[in-house]
Amino acid sequence: MTTESTHASASGTWKLGDLEINRIGFGAMRLPQNGAALRADAVSGDRDRAIGVLRKAIDLGVNHIDTATFYFSPLRSANELINSALGGPYPDDLVIATKVGPGRDLSGEWTAHAGPAQLRGQVEENLRQLGRDHLDVVNLRILGTDSVAERFGVLADLRQAGLIRHLGVSNVTPEQLAEARAIAPVVCVQNPYGIGMRPDQDEFVRFCGEQGIAFVPFYSIATTGREGGASGAESEEVLTVARAHGASAAQVRLAWTLHRGPHVLAIPGTGNPDHLVANVAAGTLRLTESELALLEGLHRRDA
Repeated sequence: MTTESTHASASGTWKLGDLEINRIGFGAMRLPQNGAALRADAVSGDRDRAIGVLRKAIDLGVNHIDTATFYFSPLRSANELINSALGGPYPDDLVIATKVGPGRDLSGEWTAHAGPAQLRGQVEENLRQLGRDHLDVVNLRILGTDSVAERFGVLADLRQAGLIRHLGVSNVTPEQLAEARAIAPVVCVQNPYGIGMRPDQDEFVRFCGEQGIAFVPFYSIATTGREGGASGAESEEVLTVARAHGASAAQVRLAWTLHRGPHVLAIPGTGNPDHLVANVAAGTLRLTESELALLEGLHRRDA
């Protein structure tokens, strides 16, 4: 498949509230380091290369970037890289989504998830690092199945105060989504999901579409490799479809994600400019009914 001239708009568009974006976006988790992300001992990546990848993404039409303050390595911060590469001023159509809840200390070790009293500070730190006076989208990342009402209520207040434009939730159950929606509008759900990963989420994905809520899967390429990235091993089903299209396995996985519904967005992350080009090109990959059926069998094999 041709990649070099592909524009992110070829993937189609969706609105996060009143913000229209192309369905192929960019996840910033892999920018600050080489290799596995979110590790205290991560090897910091090349700054100029990371900035080049971000600017290339904009050139390719990517206008949805997903980030977080806890995306950092010893020498690099995803938010600072985004600010340096794209700020002053940011493109008018660029939507930056961030998330709050998790935290890491200065050594890179994980800390307890933020309670209600810490969330405003996390929002303000995102504003500072990104050089913004408001955040386009803030997702509340949840750990566990406890009530989200008090924490989401803090973000709803910050939205009313003008610091946040739209709210989302991440790593949540349908019950937690319902609880959040009773407090303020929710424009997106971010949950782990991909071929063979969390087939129990299928109904939740459909429900979000019915409600006009974007579903934004993370780890849709890496799946169980998570922050470590794709393992390199691949199923025969994915490889069969890839060969038929002259595509990579990663492109097939992204295309499958987009085929789950017009409300499903992709935020593949990479620090490699060639991988970025290939990821954006995956938005043009149209899978046949028989290919989708083959991949569906793989997806549900262990369900």
